[in-house]
Amino acid sequence: MAIKALSWMVRVFEPPVYCYHEIVHNALVVEAFQALGVIFVDDVSEVPPGKAVMLSAHGSAPEVEAQAGEEDRIVVDACCPLVTKVHHEMKVRARKGYTVLYVGHAGHEEAIGTMAVAPESVRLVQHDEDVQGLQIDPGQPVALLAQTTLAHDEWSGIVDAARLRFPDLWMPGRSDLCYATTNRQAAMRALAPGCDAVVVIGSANSSNTVSLAKTATAYGCSRVHRINSLAELPDDLEGVIGVTAGASAPEWLVEEVLAALAPADGVEIVHVTDEDEYFPPPPELRDLLRVTAAAATALLGARPDPAVPTAGDRLVPAASVLPRPDTATGVRRAS
Repeated sequence: MAIKALSWMVRVFEPPVYCYHEIVHNALVVEAFQALGVIFVDDVSEVPPGKAVMLSAHGSAPEVEAQAGEEDRIVVDACCPLVTKVHHEMKVRARKGYTVLYVGHAGHEEAIGTMAVAPESVRLVQHDEDVQGLQIDPGQPVALLAQTTLAHDEWSGIVDAARLRFPDLWMPGRSDLCYATTNRQAAMRALAPGCDAVVVIGSANSSNTVSLAKTATAYGCSRVHRINSLAELPDDLEGVIGVTAGASAPEWLVEEVLAALAPADGVEIVHVTDEDEYFPPPPELRDLLRVTAAAATALLGARPDPAVPTAGDRLVPAASVLPRPDTATGVRRAS
């Protein structure tokens, strides 16, 4: 959703279009958008007045959202709906007087944005043993929320420790963990034991990518390689090679890695579940694009732009709108 949303903004607005933080944690995706005129900033004050700015999929602190909307900037929030759910849970629990244990990685953009929703009520927990060191008054209601991209193994031990110490612990009825993350990890748990090596495609700052690599090691594969691009693929891989990718890795990169490996006995798909989730474009973007398309049609007689979100958006994969490298020229092109 976030990748498609930013690609539509690039079509509508004159460059540069700004994005607060990396739109997703994948170096090739970020480079592709930079080639199209997107400028990534770590402070929204760097966005000039009146310019278009997108807030990344990882979610932003309330004060960042407010500042972004100042000085006539056009703001589109591409926060993942799963992260938005955690923000809402944080706000509600804090308002009801809970101390919220937030399981996440210190310094990760999602954790920073979520904890900023209720900074006086939240405690960061990263390891099982952190739970015992918490100074919380007896009788204080306690809730537990999580960064959506955690590995299941990171989460489960802390949950057990928290439930043991706080018998009345509140947790959401539906897990905070991202389905795309948990499904990939489930596939890796099934795949890793039978592999001589595993290749994990994705960037080092991608939490769910790093979790996949840890899962591969934990479930019996002694040789695990995380790679950003085809250039980093080892040339001495032999035997049964497992291949997986972080949630933000473009599909064309997975295809390139498989082609480079050229397995003599073909490719076997490890299937654990079917995904049928769909997140529509951010509402601000849908409204903006409808107005722009209507104006272009009325004033210029232009044909509707196929990039404008319609009822068919669900069928449009992000890979079809994301620029990819041309191996011959180094220039990025639309696939």
